[in-house]
Amino acid sequence: MIELTIAQAHKGLQDKKFSCTELTQAYLNQIEKTDNKLNSYVTITKEQALEQAKIIDKKGIFNNPLAGIPMNLKDIICTKDVKTTACSKMLEQYVPPYDADVTIRLKKAGCVLLGKSNTDQFAMGSSTETSYFGVTKNPWDLERVAGGSSGGPAASVSANQTVFAIGTDTGGSIRQPASLCSVTGLKVTYGRVPRYGVISYASSFDTIGSITKTVEDAALVLNAIAGKSENDSTTPNEPVPDYTKFLKENLRGIKIGVAKEYFENVDKETINTIHKGIDDLKKLGAEVIDISLPLTKYAIPVYYLLVKSEASTNMARYDGIKYGHTTDNAKELLEIYMKSRTEGFGDEVKRTIMLGTYALSAGYYDAYYLKAAKVRTLMKKEYDDVFEKCDAIVAPTSPFTAFKIGEKAEDPLSMYAADKLTVPAGICGLPSLSVPAGFDSKNLPIGMQIIGNQFKEGNILHIGHAFQKATNHHTKKPSF
Repeated sequence: MIELTIAQAHKGLQDKKFSCTELTQAYLNQIEKTDNKLNSYVTITKEQALEQAKIIDKKGIFNNPLAGIPMNLKDIICTKDVKTTACSKMLEQYVPPYDADVTIRLKKAGCVLLGKSNTDQFAMGSSTETSYFGVTKNPWDLERVAGGSSGGPAASVSANQTVFAIGTDTGGSIRQPASLCSVTGLKVTYGRVPRYGVISYASSFDTIGSITKTVEDAALVLNAIAGKSENDSTTPNEPVPDYTKFLKENLRGIKIGVAKEYFENVDKETINTIHKGIDDLKKLGAEVIDISLPLTKYAIPVYYLLVKSEASTNMARYDGIKYGHTTDNAKELLEIYMKSRTEGFGDEVKRTIMLGTYALSAGYYDAYYLKAAKVRTLMKKEYDDVFEKCDAIVAPTSPFTAFKIGEKAEDPLSMYAADKLTVPAGICGLPSLSVPAGFDSKNLPIGMQIIGNQFKEGNILHIGHAFQKATNHHTKKPSF
């Protein structure tokens, strides 16, 4: 049962081959058996999950494709009466009094919550090594990272600890771990899924998406979570199509752009694997053209200047007074602020606050934040021009495969460079999909990234689905 996709599990529930309780218990057993090795979960909601499953079985209605399907949520997505810690000491004991919009929508669809999955602290990182609860290990090699910040969700899907997971992607936090763990990761257009109830990292970049076993599953989840919300003014009145209607198996009439900038300073095995994937897309009928995105070289500095600035503002709410960690050894108000934040935040969050505050400060705002914001606008224009020539861009997801735990932990700039191929879509608010494309000589997964124009999730799901129907990379599972 634990190897089933959403579509397969849904059919099994409808045909009464197994109950929702049996399916849920199978995943809880797998978590119990494997999570001491992986550390994918920070909270397991065993009793709540089985109670939910019993209620669903009693109703016996499985019309919704997600009804009775077990899943987990990245631990920055609010869940009423279930701890949401952002994997930080600051929120170690925080229990939200409300659900995030995405949580509400999945509950309404009938999903069963297995628990909350591990992430870099406040989603700041590319390896889950900044998590207060320890690093998540990669199921393909337990000495390596699962990626980040949605490393827990990606590892849990890869290791059959859940049917699917919901993560967040600011600059690559769904796609990069999906690539490193050989699963399917979807970053949506900015505003396609409401952010209400999701702990903010950088408010003009953050998106909520899925990590699944297949592109078909990603389409099913997106149907349930996309759309306007009264709680989030950044969700536009853009209609939500049935994304499963885009899942065709040939690519005739589809034009794919390949930019040389996405292949610079990338591992040779990764380059070869992605070029082979592009050849597979040609065989399916796609036309491939060369394009150029020269501003890509500025993506990392632009991205980190802007997100650190926004994050430094968002972190100001954690003051040790209203909620979250409060120091025990301070008497005056300023001392409470300083000691609570010193004790509650990890090194990467502190680094973020300092960098962001510096970039926004008087005398430096024009030179850093404003300049980066202007380049962001130019990058968006560059992508707009490219999408007049093609339907999607295909590139590697990560410049390298999973690295050893600790290998980049002491070098922040090296860690930031891990996101260099995923941050452009984040900067420009574009949808992007990572699908398994093969393995290197060490049997480590390589992901192929498919980037589309805003609100054109249908295009990238079409390409990804056709690729998965023609290949079997996504069907291979780790033996850990």
